[in-house]
Amino acid sequence: MSENHAEVFREEAFELLSELEASLLALEETPDDGDIIGRVFRAMHTIKGSGAMFGFDAVAAFTHEVETVFDLVRKGEMPVSKPLIDATLAARDRIRVMLDAPPEGEDAEGLAATAELVKRFRAMVPMKQAALTDPGPVEPAPEPAAKSRRQLVTYRVRFRPPADIFFRGTNPVTLLHELCSLGEARIVAMTDSIPLLDQLNPEQCHIKWDVILTTDQGENAIRDVFIFVDDPGTVAIDVIDSSGDELSETEYKKLGDILMERGDLTENKVREALGKQRRFGDLLVEAGVVTPGQIRSALVEQKVVRDQREKRQAADNAASVRVPAERLDALVNLVGELVTVQARFSQTANERNDGELLAVAEEVERLISDLRDNVMNIRMLPIGTSFAKFRRLLRDLSAELGKEIDLATEGEETELDKTVIDKLNDPLVHLIRNSIDHGIEQPAVREAAGKPRRGTIRLSAIHSGAHVLIRIQDDGAGLDKEAIRTKATERGLIQPGAQLTDKELFGLVMLPGFSTAKTVTSVSGRGVGMDVVKQALDTLRGTIDISSERGKGSTITIKLPLTLAIIDGFLVSVGDGFFVLPLSSVSECVELSRSDSADAHGRHIANVRGQMVPYIRLRDRFSIGGERPPIEHIVITEFEETRVGFVVDRVVGEHQTVIKTLGRIYSNIRCISGATILGNGTVALILDIQRIAREVEAEEAGNIPACT
Repeated sequence: MSENHAEVFREEAFELLSELEASLLALEETPDDGDIIGRVFRAMHTIKGSGAMFGFDAVAAFTHEVETVFDLVRKGEMPVSKPLIDATLAARDRIRVMLDAPPEGEDAEGLAATAELVKRFRAMVPMKQAALTDPGPVEPAPEPAAKSRRQLVTYRVRFRPPADIFFRGTNPVTLLHELCSLGEARIVAMTDSIPLLDQLNPEQCHIKWDVILTTDQGENAIRDVFIFVDDPGTVAIDVIDSSGDELSETEYKKLGDILMERGDLTENKVREALGKQRRFGDLLVEAGVVTPGQIRSALVEQKVVRDQREKRQAADNAASVRVPAERLDALVNLVGELVTVQARFSQTANERNDGELLAVAEEVERLISDLRDNVMNIRMLPIGTSFAKFRRLLRDLSAELGKEIDLATEGEETELDKTVIDKLNDPLVHLIRNSIDHGIEQPAVREAAGKPRRGTIRLSAIHSGAHVLIRIQDDGAGLDKEAIRTKATERGLIQPGAQLTDKELFGLVMLPGFSTAKTVTSVSGRGVGMDVVKQALDTLRGTIDISSERGKGSTITIKLPLTLAIIDGFLVSVGDGFFVLPLSSVSECVELSRSDSADAHGRHIANVRGQMVPYIRLRDRFSIGGERPPIEHIVITEFEETRVGFVVDRVVGEHQTVIKTLGRIYSNIRCISGATILGNGTVALILDIQRIAREVEAEEAGNIPACT
């Protein structure tokens, strides 16, 4: 067996194990759900069959023991119980360990753990079934049950409204629009019956319509559209194609067959027309047997059905391709380089002012923009893949602490860059553990406070512009402000009696080593956690916000960029240097003259339409020499409900920014989150505007040196 085949099996098995864990946790809540029991059995059966096929005999034999028990559950001969769920979750973990074991197999400790689990499962099997637990020959793994979905059907809808339909209070166009809302529709208007202008009655309807509709709603939904048009012969509905049809031929009926089926043409007329060597449709029109509108409608029907069949044929032939993450990363890097080269190409075209070259540059820019978006979408994954992991964490930890907790999730379909999701796992684990340990109270305590015994932790995600907002909410005890204040005062972080807002007070819990826990446990109390979360989110260019109300619970909001590779930036210059600010944080730009600076009497505050906005001079911040221009610009940014301005010499404008990490030699430089290469080869530094603002605020207290 090749190493490639083994790796493919491992990847498939890991996906099945994730599905198995989710199914088991769902089964614990609804133990009588036959569909979930079937999902568990199929996952086990597939792992067993594929494992035996690819040489993972130990995995296949062990999985057979679990499958035997769930076969009895599936047949209704054994109930789903908590011991069974506990043992199966432990077996799921053991299978993962076995898959990661070296080629020579597990060590003695691992073999003993596997044998102990086998005993637990065999003890659950009734005596009459004990003889059947020997694995025996391995049968092929069944195909996973296909998800039920409605069938796509293509209908021919012939709408022949009566001439007086307007007098009945019905607008045919409204009916056609409603018909289009049911699916993908092509409408052909029959205008052959419209009389000459001197004979036209504008109060009558002279048009007929043929509609080729592909929908999954069924024929009754189509008839409901015409429920108030009940004249005989007004509406005719025929099925002309179905996704259940055989795909032996993608070619649909010939034009003559369609016209005869509709009743627009007789077989004799078809034979007569075929005797002439011209296009069939033209011959029919010239012969006067059909109208041009009828020909157009039949051709549209032919094309729609052919396209639908080709789509289904392509879908049946399509297959997903597993690509290592390293290849995707390399592809993203290449696209990033391509974006940089395209910027240089566009700049060169602008400098030469060559019309033909500019046209090519614009076309290249459009294509690279589409390529960038498609490549970035390849790395996007639903964040629900990460959410699913936390149900097991909550189940095990709440049982350890003796608490009763439900996990509710929202927005699992929200997509985020795979790199961000991978790096987000540890911070979310810390936050959820804190909510379980510090947030949710013991059942008796909750009842005494008038709350339900079971607490709730809500995990949600939603898109917000170029960011994703992730919220962890609990209905627990909330943060103790006085305990935080006392601990911060003891450590000298704040002065006794200092006036702090709730946001500033809650922000103290993210300082290194800060903890209000009175005892050290296996879960918390060592002062490690929130500072780790803060550092991890800083690496992801994210922010964290905490709000809490004593006795009612806490909400932690994480704001993250959609991707870490390419962002839309706002390019500015100071002296000979260039800087990039994240465009998503920029709200507006205003001018700053020397007289405006003088009127502020040395304070770095600007009056922007009656609102006082503090600003930071990047020239002073980074010790850039040279003379300031007579008129500078303030780029006003918004983050964490705060407006801060950054004074620059010149605003260049929007810039598609490919983020390059700084080398190790620059790892200690604060306030810079990366760099990018401009079209002319110049390097522009990407500013960490939130870090700059925080450090300026801290410097005013004399604690931190400048960003140099």
